[in-house]
Amino acid sequence: MNHEHTHHNHHSSLEESSLEENIALLSYMISHNKHHAEELNQLAGNTDGIAAELIKKAVFSFSDGNRFLEEALMHLKKGE
Repeated sequence: MNHEHTHHNHHSSLEESSLEENIALLSYMISHNKHHAEELNQLAGNTDGIAAELIKKAVFSFSDGNRFLEEALMHLKKGE
């Protein structure tokens, strides 16, 4: 499991970004979140008890949030 990765700060330029840049950033963030959810799922599998259950709930929340982001991405792509 690779724990080293970089978080780029795109937030300051988000207001000035083009639609294409916003679509690319949102696509990246969805993929990034999915990767974190997979890592957390593995952690839950290696953990017992209440901690494992709480991690599983967090993964569900990640997945739920990503569904909203995917829907937002769809609307961005449609120009809505």
